[in-house]
Amino acid sequence: MKIAVIGARGQLGSDLCTRLAGEVTGLDVPEFDVQQRDRVEAVLGEILPDVVVNCAALTNVDACEDGIDQALAVNALGAAHVARAAQRLGAAVLYISTDYVFGKDTRRRQPYTEDDPTGPVNVYGASKLAGEHLTAIASTRWTIVRTCGLYGLAGAAGKGGNFVETMLRLAGEDKPVRVVSDQRVSPTSTRELAGKIAELIQVGPCGLLHVAAPDSCSWHEFAQAILDRSRLGVSVEPISSDQYKTRAKRPALSALAGTRLADVGVTPCRPWSEMLYDYLDARRRRTAAQSTEVRQTP
Repeated sequence: MKIAVIGARGQLGSDLCTRLAGEVTGLDVPEFDVQQRDRVEAVLGEILPDVVVNCAALTNVDACEDGIDQALAVNALGAAHVARAAQRLGAAVLYISTDYVFGKDTRRRQPYTEDDPTGPVNVYGASKLAGEHLTAIASTRWTIVRTCGLYGLAGAAGKGGNFVETMLRLAGEDKPVRVVSDQRVSPTSTRELAGKIAELIQVGPCGLLHVAAPDSCSWHEFAQAILDRSRLGVSVEPISSDQYKTRAKRPALSALAGTRLADVGVTPCRPWSEMLYDYLDARRRRTAAQSTEVRQTP
């Protein structure tokens, strides 16, 4: 099977390129830009993939508020370019979306399922929701995967790292660590998600799916678990969203419940704590290996 992974240098894309079986071609900016329709069609036409995985996105939520045109150009219109090109080639397309397509229902107390009505509260979420719709319109062989709170060893290029790395950095600066406690999410590692996507590709196009940790926590709880597991002896101060102002509004609840994975024969993700512990262990091994390489360099 020939697979094209768009956004291959990102934290999910890099894990996908490692995890996927078959002939995998990684594509990313600046050589490959989903905003350039002719370029998308030409490059995919040369590769002739059986499946196109579209991880390309502007994921800096606050920057999207001030860059609406760019957010729509990449997250929405870019998704249409990819899906349309895949359709013309007879390839299936898998589009990576987000929990931020939800949030308008302020009374919500349970994680969102695939059947729940969407309602984004920021430009990023709206642009990704538009990307979902355009992907489904342009292709007859599509899968849309919504996920939540991604973190991976490659970091997120648009954010300069990820939440886990940010917490570890702040803890090392000997300053108070303050994290919002009134926003609940389903933190998911890109390594785990890449494995589930690999399974979904083998299943074939299967519509809309939520693929994220099956349980939820607040960002504060997640941060404290990161530092506790890392044995840094740092306490995280819980604060409210009102105390931590951001350019873009965040949902109070955007945790996801995946009700359709079992229907297509794919097991759910593991609990968020298990994924986090594996990530931190892998991070320690990588750091140790890098230190060894430095010592051995003449």
